[in-house]
Amino acid sequence: MRTAVFPGSFDPITRAHIDIVERAKELFDKIYIAVGTNTTKKGFFSHDERLAIIKETFALQTDSIEAVLFEGLTVDFCKKVKARYILRGMRNAADFEFEKAIALNNAVLASDIETVFLVSSSGLSHISSTIVREIISNNGDVSQLVPDAVVNMVRRK
Repeated sequence: MRTAVFPGSFDPITRAHIDIVERAKELFDKIYIAVGTNTTKKGFFSHDERLAIIKETFALQTDSIEAVLFEGLTVDFCKKVKARYILRGMRNAADFEFEKAIALNNAVLASDIETVFLVSSSGLSHISSTIVREIISNNGDVSQLVPDAVVNMVRRK
């Protein structure tokens, strides 16, 4: 079985993230959307809120997509769930340089785990969780940038 881990903070998950997962379903039998902690970012949504949002967003696809929390190194989590692939999305050249460095270091840590990059679909490359959080913080409308589950969670906060 071809299993991939799509790691990130997903704070919050965006339509660009969803696009990556939807396209990756053609490549992998199972995708773990792995919500981790980014020590360089202050969280907007709690880990449990992020997990709930992702589960609601992908509710009808539970066989091939699973949302989970994880701590530590992505490669260690990959080994735990027997995933041979790390899935990453890229919006631009800056993302490529950053993601390439991570992929090369992951290859040193676990040479049997391959990183697969998918480039953002046209019309989605401008979306970032950081910008979405800023819009939410200023009471802006993010409904075109995120799934309904995020909008609903914002309303409940």
